[in-house]
Amino acid sequence: MQVPYRIRSLAEQLAQLVLFVGDIGILFAQAIGYLLRWRWEARETLLQMALIGAQAVPMVVITSGFTGAVLALYSAKLMLQFGVGSLAGGAVALAMARELGPVVTGVVVAARSASAIAAEIGSMKVTEQIDALRALAVPPVQYLVVPRLVACVTMLPVLGVLAFVTGVLGGYLVAVPMGISPTSYLLGIRELVDTYDVFAGLLKTVVFGAIIALVGSRAGLRTEGGAAGVGRATTGGVVVAVLLIYVANFFLAYLLFGGR
Repeated sequence: MQVPYRIRSLAEQLAQLVLFVGDIGILFAQAIGYLLRWRWEARETLLQMALIGAQAVPMVVITSGFTGAVLALYSAKLMLQFGVGSLAGGAVALAMARELGPVVTGVVVAARSASAIAAEIGSMKVTEQIDALRALAVPPVQYLVVPRLVACVTMLPVLGVLAFVTGVLGGYLVAVPMGISPTSYLLGIRELVDTYDVFAGLLKTVVFGAIIALVGSRAGLRTEGGAAGVGRATTGGVVVAVLLIYVANFFLAYLLFGGR
């Protein structure tokens, strides 16, 4: 009896999903193992921190600043109409701390770094440099994956803080000319935002950083087919990383803020 095409296609997609989850889990377990044994390349890690973190600062500042400005553009006008303009600053800061700051940071870094990780490791795979590492008794996960994982997990929270600050500042620059007093804007932040909101948002960026590093590395290590394969791996790494960031954001928001 011939299996219908739709069922066969669904089975193949499920198999690919299981394979993807397994690859990510194995990569993460191996990376943690090397970290616990303190077997990782410090110099390569610092280089990746500069590439992933420092060079992404302009993009994070621009995107988060204008995100906060747009929030203030809508919220300040509505709140002034209803006589609660003093809450505009708190609304912008709360949205940036809980959701928009971490998500914007994760998406920006995923678009920039997940593609770079996938392209770099993928190029090494198709040119057999990874096989050369194995021949020299250098584990590819230790040399390639661990530094990128540490760099992403370390630098994403730093970029998240920067996104929060610039988002609040962008909202301030828009809200004040619209009629919100500077004092009311700052007092609104004090009233609505507490330390938990900020640190929970930064916890999200840690998870997003791990997603970016693992998905980009997995895409690179699975690259096949020469230059065309590197292009497919790069595109696939970015798409999957961004999708997983949004999926993970929902579950993290439910766990961290569901009752608040």
